Amino acid sequence: MPVTGTQIAYLHLCHRKLWLFANGITMEQASALVAEGKLIDEHSYSQRAQKWQELAIENIKIDHYDARNGVVREVKKSNKKENAHIAQLKYYLFVLERNGILVNYGILEYPKLRITEEVWLSDEDRKAIPLWENQVEEITNREVCPVLVKKNICKRCSYFEFCFVNELRHGD
Repeated sequence: MPVTGTQIAYLHLCHRKLWLFANGITMEQASALVAEGKLIDEHSYSQRAQKWQELAIENIKIDHYDARNGVVREVKKSNKKENAHIAQLKYYLFVLERNGILVNYGILEYPKLRITEEVWLSDEDRKAIPLWENQVEEITNREVCPVLVKKNICKRCSYFEFCFVNELRHGD
């Protein structure tokens, strides 16, 4: 099955989260952070509908694509820039390019930070991204979930309670 942009982001964040998500254990629906992200995307840029369109190809869904200029726009609700966001946007650019769709660059927007960042696909990225896809396939096809690796991002993760249930129960 084709890899998704979310899986690429999770590959760069947490292999455990990637495996859980890919194996049907989804916690995002109950996450206040995910709901907040959707609200920011819908209300921060309401005038976008005139220029930007939604695009679905392979197993990715791009919310904001400007076909005229070949630009992909990704809005992140985070109050912190993350490499996973850049990787996900580069993956979108790569998939469009692989399918012969005009793509020049991407724009990452962080409304909370009031930051906009251009993201370009390099020749190095074009070599690395198929390796990312292979990594996603390898991790998601494992019989057993990857072990928990505690990171700074864990407390903000929608899987926090799932991963730390024993520690929360015992007060560790």
